[in-house]
Amino acid sequence: MSARLPTRRDVLATSAAAAAIGLLPGQFAAAADDNTIRPFKVNVPAEVIADLRQRIAATRWPDRETVDDRSQGIQLAKLQELMRYWGTDYDWRRAEAKLNALPQFMTNIDGVDIHFIHVRSRHQNALPLIVTHGWPGSVIEQLKIIGPLTDPTAHGGSAEDAFDIVIPSLPGYGFSGRPTGTGPPASAAATSGGTVAGKLMWMPSKPAALWRAIALEMGVPQSPPWAT
Repeated sequence: MSARLPTRRDVLATSAAAAAIGLLPGQFAAAADDNTIRPFKVNVPAEVIADLRQRIAATRWPDRETVDDRSQGIQLAKLQELMRYWGTDYDWRRAEAKLNALPQFMTNIDGVDIHFIHVRSRHQNALPLIVTHGWPGSVIEQLKIIGPLTDPTAHGGSAEDAFDIVIPSLPGYGFSGRPTGTGPPASAAATSGGTVAGKLMWMPSKPAALWRAIALEMGVPQSPPWAT
């Protein structure tokens, strides 16, 4: 009898989870007891959207480049077309409805409000997975993977490949709050020789610890796998 080939869940659970554990400073192992998880819906006021469009329309453009290629940077016509799209064609309400069709939540971790999407798979024993967007970026970039990961059987996969997905907005991005200071020194500060980099709080270990706090608040008993 041949051995079972590892699934995506097996590989991710073994390698990514092990790597993440080393990023989690102990002082951030769990959120404060009074941090609740609250349902969240996006509702940007119409006046905010109108103000943004007005500011885009009021852009003061530089002179056109003196060449016919991109050797002097982005071409003025291309940039103007991009700005026109964002100022007139982009349908924010459509994007807002797409987000609000998903379960969204807000919680406070270490004094910062953290927004996240949490979609549970219909398959039993789905593996919890936290997917983080990049710098800069937003949760919208990750919406396209929710279906294949939470419902793999509908996309040609098997139930063993199913995940429960959590997609947080990084602090300072999207609907998450912004840190108001550097906070207490990160663990690296003790060995940094007092450098600025060593004193910065929001290094990679901090978001990893925040995501683990979310997982613990959701009742996940072990450190979940991570993806970026």
